[in-house]
Amino acid sequence: MQIGITGLPYSGKSTLFATLLSRKSESDPFHKKETEKGIVKVPDVRLDRLTEIFNPRRKVPATIEYLKVPGLESQSSAAKGLPPQFLANLKTVDVILLIVRAFDNPLYPHPLNRIDPQGDINFVNSEFLLNDLAIVETRIERLEKQLSKIHNLSFQKELEVLFKCRNFLEDEKPLRSLALLPEEDKILRGFQFLTAKPLIIVLNIDEKEIQQTPEITKRYANLKTVNTTYTVLCAELEKEISELDPAEQPLFLTELGISEPALNRLIRLSYELLGYISFFTVGEDECRAWTIINGDNAQKAGRAIHSDIERGFIRAEVVHYITLLENGNLSTCRAKGLIRSEGRDYIVRDGDVIEFRFNV
Repeated sequence: MQIGITGLPYSGKSTLFATLLSRKSESDPFHKKETEKGIVKVPDVRLDRLTEIFNPRRKVPATIEYLKVPGLESQSSAAKGLPPQFLANLKTVDVILLIVRAFDNPLYPHPLNRIDPQGDINFVNSEFLLNDLAIVETRIERLEKQLSKIHNLSFQKELEVLFKCRNFLEDEKPLRSLALLPEEDKILRGFQFLTAKPLIIVLNIDEKEIQQTPEITKRYANLKTVNTTYTVLCAELEKEISELDPAEQPLFLTELGISEPALNRLIRLSYELLGYISFFTVGEDECRAWTIINGDNAQKAGRAIHSDIERGFIRAEVVHYITLLENGNLSTCRAKGLIRSEGRDYIVRDGDVIEFRFNV
C-alpha cells in the first residue's frame, strides 16, 4: 500500500511524515521541495502474540509506504494546472492523505492568511476536480474525433463512461463517489484520477485544543462521505510522543486522552477505506502478516505469498487467530479438530492463520 501525504504549505506535512516514520524533523523542513519516501511496519498485536507462541527466527509485519508530496500551492491552478511532478507522484498512490491546518501560528502564517479548514478542503478538492475534468475533456475530444472516422465499440463505451464522469465533475462531485459498474471502473482505472482515489483528511489542531478533540471531530462529521474519512490530531504533539521511549508512550497518550498513536489510527483508517484485511502464516522460520482485500478467496489470497500458490492451489488449512490463541499451539488445535481444510472458494477472514497446500 502506498499513501501520499499532501496539503497546502505550512499545514504540517513534514511534521506528520516525521511522526509516522519516527524520524527527527529537519531544522527547516518547510523548504524541502522534493518528494520523500519512507516505509513503516504495520503494528499488529496479533502478529506479536503469534511470534511469542512460535518463537520464529524472524517476524515480518505488513508494510506501508508513505510519500510526502510537495507542490500543492495556494494559488489557483485553473490556468496552468497542477505541477507535473506533483501529479506524477500523487497519481501512483493508493490513498491520498490530505493534512489540513486547523491551528494558528504567527511564525508560519497560513498562505491564504486565514485559518479555515473547510475552506482549505474545498480549495484542494476544487484543484483536483479541475485537473480530472481537464483530462476527461481532452480524452472526450480525442475519442469524438476518432469515432467520426471509424466505428469502434470500445471507444464508444469509453466515451459513454467519460460523459458520465464529466457530468459528475461539472457538478463539483469527486469521482470516488460515482457509482460505476465493474466494466466501467476497469475503463477508468488507467486514468488514475485524483478525485477517484480514497481520501483521508487529517485536521491538524493546536496542542491547546487536544482536550476538545471529540467536539472538533463531531463538528466536522460532514467530511465522512463515500470513500472519504477523516481524523483529528495534533501533529506536533504526536511527533513529540513518537520520539519518547516506547515504554513511556502509553502513559502520555492516556494522560492526553489519545486513544491510539497517529500511526496506528491512520493505518486503521487506510485499511478500512481500501477494504484490506490481514491473514498470517506461522512457523519456526517466520511469522508473517499478509495484506489482502476483504472478500478474497483462499486461492487468491495465496497469490499474496507467491503466484505458484495460486496456480497450484490444492487446499488451505485454516484456524482463526483467536482460536489458536485460546488453545496455545497448532498441535492442540489439530488434536481438537479445530484446523479446517478449506477449498479454493473459501473466503478468508481477517485474522485467519493459514497453511497453503499446493503443487506446481
